[in-house]
Amino acid sequence: MAVVEDVGSDRRSLEEVHGSVDVPSGGGRFGRFRRMFSFMGPAYLVSVGYMDPGNWATDLEGGARFGYALLWVLLMSNVMALLLQTLAARLGVVTRHDLAQACRAEYSPRVNAILWVLAEIAIAATDLAEILGTIIALKLMFGMPMLLGCVITAFDTFLLLYLQRWGMRKMEAVILALVATIGACFLIQVFMARPDLGAMAVGLRPSLPPGSLVVAIGILGATVMPHNLYLHSALVQTRRIGADKRSKATACRFYLIDSTVALNAAFFVNSAILVLSAAVFHAHGNEVATIEEAYELLPGFLGAAAPILFGVALLCAGQSSTLTGTLAGQIVMEGYLHLRIAPWLRRLITRLIALIPAVVVIALAGERSTQSLLVLSQVVLSLQLSFAVIPLIHFTSNRRNMGPFATPWWGQILAWAIAAVIVGLNGYLVFDQVLEWTAAAAASGIRLGPIPLAWPVAGVLWGVTAGVATLLGWVLIKPIVRPSPAWSLPTRTEMDWEEALRPRPMGRIGVALEHTSADVEILNRAISLVQGQGGQGELVLLHVVDSPVSVLHGPETADLETSADADYLDGLVRALTDQGYRASPSLLHGPNPARTLVEHLRERPVDILVVGSHGHGWVRDLLYGETVDRVRHSLDVPMLIARPGPQAGPDA
Repeated sequence: MAVVEDVGSDRRSLEEVHGSVDVPSGGGRFGRFRRMFSFMGPAYLVSVGYMDPGNWATDLEGGARFGYALLWVLLMSNVMALLLQTLAARLGVVTRHDLAQACRAEYSPRVNAILWVLAEIAIAATDLAEILGTIIALKLMFGMPMLLGCVITAFDTFLLLYLQRWGMRKMEAVILALVATIGACFLIQVFMARPDLGAMAVGLRPSLPPGSLVVAIGILGATVMPHNLYLHSALVQTRRIGADKRSKATACRFYLIDSTVALNAAFFVNSAILVLSAAVFHAHGNEVATIEEAYELLPGFLGAAAPILFGVALLCAGQSSTLTGTLAGQIVMEGYLHLRIAPWLRRLITRLIALIPAVVVIALAGERSTQSLLVLSQVVLSLQLSFAVIPLIHFTSNRRNMGPFATPWWGQILAWAIAAVIVGLNGYLVFDQVLEWTAAAAASGIRLGPIPLAWPVAGVLWGVTAGVATLLGWVLIKPIVRPSPAWSLPTRTEMDWEEALRPRPMGRIGVALEHTSADVEILNRAISLVQGQGGQGELVLLHVVDSPVSVLHGPETADLETSADADYLDGLVRALTDQGYRASPSLLHGPNPARTLVEHLRERPVDILVVGSHGHGWVRDLLYGETVDRVRHSLDVPMLIARPGPQAGPDA
């Protein structure tokens, strides 16, 4: 008996880059530094979510209306984010589960389905904010209409796919370059604005000027974002970390340093936005509520260079957030559903979900409606945030899965206090927004027959809110009242190697021929199989004729192409028979070679099928068609794929 790992039973998080980054070993000062440097990176990808366009809107408004008074809110939000992101990193390192996989292991399929839908909506809302930031930047810098900007943003769908080809470390370097660009742009603008350092220090002392509560909640809601928790718990698994306690402890320590540096950089950017707004707009009595207003007013105070720096930073923020939002979407889908789809399709679906409301609202309400869309995206994120924070605290506090790495009692008290603040403040934000939308529906005076529009609007909004609150209550108490068993890593299955390695004869060997020079390699592979079992086995020579006449008349066809193909198979059978092999021809007819081949082999199965593969690119596959992939996905038969030389043509 032997034990092997069954990787199919428990997918790895971000499987294509899982464990792809080597962690160097070795002691000494330089060895430890190189080891620490290898862990730096995941938190920088996470940090861009803390400086996306949704943050810009709230920071600009807070600085313009209340000066430096809300700097302490940014500091408090950063401390909360640091603790939560540290917990997310520890979850991934210790349990080898990302947050979505952990939820799947803990909650029922029905609850997980709802959690997945909420997470997807939140990611679409995040993408909406990133789209708006990009199209606003394109409009401000180049005068581009926003609808045209929406079209252009659809093409950055494939940017992440291109970057992923470089590897994880290079993609992290690209994100770090974008973050550095954002920071440099705002550092220059802050020096140009010459803020009041004394007032900044006072702003770090907790206080709430009249009317600032909603803005403070908005800053908090825009800072702590749910998709970052899913993202971080998966990204930490890109490092090749040992399964022993010491390796995990080292990884947790270095990831804490990574998170501290990266999130403090995000805190600097957000503080710079608020300080810039306070020093330029609040000091001169200008209340700025939108990103566009800030851009238009900056030249009058700081000169012509300021709006250029502002626009470049905004464009970098939108693009960097787009990349990390895509990864979060992949993590959520694979973790909750164990479903993998093509990366380009995953990205396209997410982008379209976010693009459609942006295009519709801009087309109907005009370009000034973008601020309302940004607010809406933050409200949607507020709804989802609690469903990520509460499970995360539960999972990392549980010694059943975390062992000695479980959060200590004092850390749990702090984490639950932060969760209470987040749930309470975001709940208030949602409550206030529902009241505002209901009042707006009532003020519109629109009626649906005898019923005022406000009634169904209020019913839907409060119904959704009540349902979400009920689900949140169950997510909170379920791990306490009905805990799940300890999560399993990829299962290990006992194998009987004596039985597994016992030779099995192949009576019928299918050979898919193309009537080209590629058949030389295909036949050689098939003959090798026959020789490998002492000359036993029958070669079934298969060829599909797909000429128009053959498709119409089938086996009764007597055109030149069909006759030539029939003579070709008969000649091969005679040549093989003369060499002592058993062979039989099967000339098939149909418009689709792959489908025809599959249908025939389902009626007359073979023990193994030998086919040719051309190895050409996806453009030629689209032009010629690729039989191999379509056959192997439709037929439950072992396949041997022979790659012919460059002289081979398209599939027959």
